Amino acid sequence: MLHLRLIVPADRTEAVVRGIEKTVGATHLVVLPGAARDPAGDVVMCDVAREAGDGLLGELRELGLDETGSIAVENIDLSLSKRADKAEEEAPGEGADAVLWEQLADATHEESTLSVTYLAFLVIATMIAACGVVLDNAILIVGAMAVGPEFGPLAGLCTALVRRAPRLAARSAIALLVGFAAAMVLTTGFSIAMDAVGLFGRDMLERARPNTDFIWKPDMFSFVVAVLAGIAGTLSLTSAKSGALVGVAISVTTVPAAANAAVALGYGEIEQMWGSTEQLLLNLVGIVVAGTLTLGMQKVVWGRRG
Repeated sequence: MLHLRLIVPADRTEAVVRGIEKTVGATHLVVLPGAARDPAGDVVMCDVAREAGDGLLGELRELGLDETGSIAVENIDLSLSKRADKAEEEAPGEGADAVLWEQLADATHEESTLSVTYLAFLVIATMIAACGVVLDNAILIVGAMAVGPEFGPLAGLCTALVRRAPRLAARSAIALLVGFAAAMVLTTGFSIAMDAVGLFGRDMLERARPNTDFIWKPDMFSFVVAVLAGIAGTLSLTSAKSGALVGVAISVTTVPAAANAAVALGYGEIEQMWGSTEQLLLNLVGIVVAGTLTLGMQKVVWGRRG
């Protein structure tokens, strides 16, 4: 269930209340006339089944509430109410499958912003992965994958393509391009510094690395895994059950590929650099294609239900 807290101009309260009352899956309606001070208006609260939430939010935005008042949405972790149970039963579909497009757009907008924190996580993850590829240590590779924040702008790009939001698409693309470029440049410098103190060496990169050779030797499995991860990651973002996102983060070879390319560039190993770059691009393209198609399918399915 979702809890909606609305600030409504007095002249639109009746229209808002009628919209909530006719929404299948809405319950626990409360109206507090004149309770709001900034902006001035009435406070309207209700609970709504997640699967009916997107339609109701769309109606509220059509009434201009996002401009003249306020729309706040919270997830309800526990609701002990027969009315709430009945509302969820009456609402079409399953709550875990429902897509809240406004929530998704808001989340991807934040996650796809090129910020200092985003850059710091991506750079650190790439440096950890650089240690992993040089030492042929799979544990460090997995750790670097988990730290990397790149799925945020990838999801933002998928959302932007489906919702035709050019600003979000540009923001996400900039975060990806600038982020990976900065991470690879700094990791190249990091690998040179590590070589200077004797912790890295060319022979460590050129030797057989059975645990990490796949990073710079892309094949069709690279694209297949990226597609599957893109589907799983998108579902984890749109679903109420989002615990799968960590698993997605450690299943795609984006950060490790960028790290191997950076280290190889530092040693002039052009073959490994190009192979790693190809691996990186395959994973990025696979995730974006799969994520966009998944969101498109969800939009079609929920549009028909609506």
